[in-house]
Amino acid sequence: MQIIQPEEASGELIKSMERGGVNPRLQLEILKLAEFHTYPAPGVLIGAFMVDYAMDLLGAKKGQKLYGVCETPKCLPDALQVLAHITIGNNRLKVVPIGKFAITMNPPSEVPTTEAVRVYMDLKKLKAYPTIDIWYANSKEFDKKTMKGKLFDEIFSAGRNILSSEKVRVPVRKKSKWESVTCPCCGETVPDYLIEGDHCGACGSLKYYERI
Repeated sequence: MQIIQPEEASGELIKSMERGGVNPRLQLEILKLAEFHTYPAPGVLIGAFMVDYAMDLLGAKKGQKLYGVCETPKCLPDALQVLAHITIGNNRLKVVPIGKFAITMNPPSEVPTTEAVRVYMDLKKLKAYPTIDIWYANSKEFDKKTMKGKLFDEIFSAGRNILSSEKVRVPVRKKSKWESVTCPCCGETVPDYLIEGDHCGACGSLKYYERI
């Protein structure tokens, strides 16, 4: 089987977006997103429509400071990072591993809670798009080798039609002062609010490595 080169994959992706009637602005965003993610996973493609939809509902412009919560660590966080510049590094993205394909976005606020927009996959609306439906259900009926092209075409044809939204209220995360604390176990320093009892997370519940 012939290996598809990245430029060829981009070409097929563009053709699929054009067949689906995706506007040129969003096409460019999707290409950037696919490159950032390292490949055009179906989840990031749908994620692009979700973030774009949420920004429209908020009346937000490109580059505007926004905050977001992502309800899955798979694929979807990258859409928030690329399209809305809501990232882990700038402390505006929170990933809550609930397992739902949904995001919540809001602008900054000076009060303890603020109104936000939650966009999610609507299972009822998915029924109109059978290939997306069986892919999303992780069904054995979905064959990646033979149905990938059809899945992409359905995603771009569907756009926002498989999504729903709701207004929600979320707490506002405020920056707070912290002090550096030295862990007595490893001798390294961490912020005081990350200490677990008398040691850091790496010496406790968050330990993920052994020194060699």
